[in-house]
Amino acid sequence: MKEIYTQINKKVYYIAMLIVITIMIMGISIGNPHMGEHGGGFILHATLMVILSVCLLLYPRYVTHVFRIILIIVASVYFYTLFFLYPETGSNFIFLCFIPIISILFFDAKLFYFSLLVNTISTMFTFSYIILIDQGNQFYFIKQDLSGNVINFIGSQVIIYCVFYLSYGRIKKQQLYYEKIKQTERLKISGQLAAAVAHEIRNPLTVVKGFLQLDEKDPSVSDDIKRHYTLMIGELNAAEHVISQLLSVAKPNNDQETETVDVRDVLQTVTDLLHSYGVLNENNIELNVIEDCAIVVNPIEFKQLLINIIKNAIEASEIGDSVEITANMKNDFVEIKVIDYGQGMSEAEVGSLGTPFYSLKSKGTGLGMMICYNIAAKYKGTIDIQSSKGEGTTVTISFPSKNNTIGPKDRI
Repeated sequence: MKEIYTQINKKVYYIAMLIVITIMIMGISIGNPHMGEHGGGFILHATLMVILSVCLLLYPRYVTHVFRIILIIVASVYFYTLFFLYPETGSNFIFLCFIPIISILFFDAKLFYFSLLVNTISTMFTFSYIILIDQGNQFYFIKQDLSGNVINFIGSQVIIYCVFYLSYGRIKKQQLYYEKIKQTERLKISGQLAAAVAHEIRNPLTVVKGFLQLDEKDPSVSDDIKRHYTLMIGELNAAEHVISQLLSVAKPNNDQETETVDVRDVLQTVTDLLHSYGVLNENNIELNVIEDCAIVVNPIEFKQLLINIIKNAIEASEIGDSVEITANMKNDFVEIKVIDYGQGMSEAEVGSLGTPFYSLKSKGTGLGMMICYNIAAKYKGTIDIQSSKGEGTTVTISFPSKNNTIGPKDRI
């Protein structure tokens, strides 16, 4: 996204810069009291104008952070020089107020704050010079209403900061939106490719598995070879499971019927189903449904989501730890929390969850969490994960309650 805002339309840029340079030439040549003298002031003005013009024309070739700093410093020196060379031109003070605007064009927060700080310090020294040394002899228009000019300067800096803050925040949002669009396009292409490949792979796997199962039942085959067959069939089943997940991600079924589901009943069914799985590692599942909750979803998909989340919690827990599951109503939403006290995850690991083929398990594919996010989004729900290393993980699943659910025809 950064390149969108740093990329320059060179034709438009050079036209704009030529106009700016023309205005600077007009400023030094028309009605300039120092022009006839050709003294130090005129030479300094002309030199800085040439340097600034060269920097502006060279910028498209050197779009770097260092060159931007140089450009801002040269522009600041140029405008402050004009202010001191031509004290009779009171409008030059306006240029001092708006020097930080130059940095806004680069959409660089550090550069903006640097420019704002340097300009504020420079203006403080300027006011000090006018008060202590000049004493209003040349800059009488500032001396006559010093407090008013100070307030105007502070006000201009506040306005510039607000403009930058709002525009920069909007750009950041656009950046995130742009990245999401790119990620969606990549996932769409990957999904289409995965669906095509998975479909083609499933057929030969089915054939191989069928022959292995047939030979496994052949009494003439030795037990040692049958064990090999059993192992191969198990691995083929694992491959088929991954392919099924790929197909469910690539071609989600949006036409499945929904019904009113009692969350308490579904959670009880899922915990009973996973109870034996937890017993293997001496993990106990504690279920606490605080109040009756009902949502409108497809019950099979809802169970699939809960099984994935709770199973992950069990696998992340240490031997003997408990997994806590609670459900209650919160602001017309049913909130289900799955809490484990296992190894936890870092912020970066949490942010990567749901990415295809990213998993913290040695044999995981990462597709399970992606399916969970897809199911939640399908029914306008959310999944929020809070975790810390060594402190465990809390997964909060939120769905609109039955009374707060939009009908299927109204879904966008």
